[in-house]
Amino acid sequence: MSVDYDLTVDARDLLCPLPVLKARKTLNGMQAGQVLCLWATDPVAVIDIPHFCTQSGHEMIETYEQDGATAYVIRRGAGMPEA
Repeated sequence: MSVDYDLTVDARDLLCPLPVLKARKTLNGMQAGQVLCLWATDPVAVIDIPHFCTQSGHEMIETYEQDGATAYVIRRGAGMPEA
């Protein structure tokens, strides 16, 4: 799948929970429907990022690996659920 990204965040070499925190902060500043590509090497991110998307109402479009890192392609949801 070829998706154009509105923003890219490099969270490589950061450990849990920093990749999720970077994704949350960036997505909070984006418009609904915009796409974020988050790069991470933390092995726990494969669980944390999809869980964060589900809990926050964002769409995980795809994931893929390149050069030892995983790209998480996320579409910003229409609204954030209340905490």
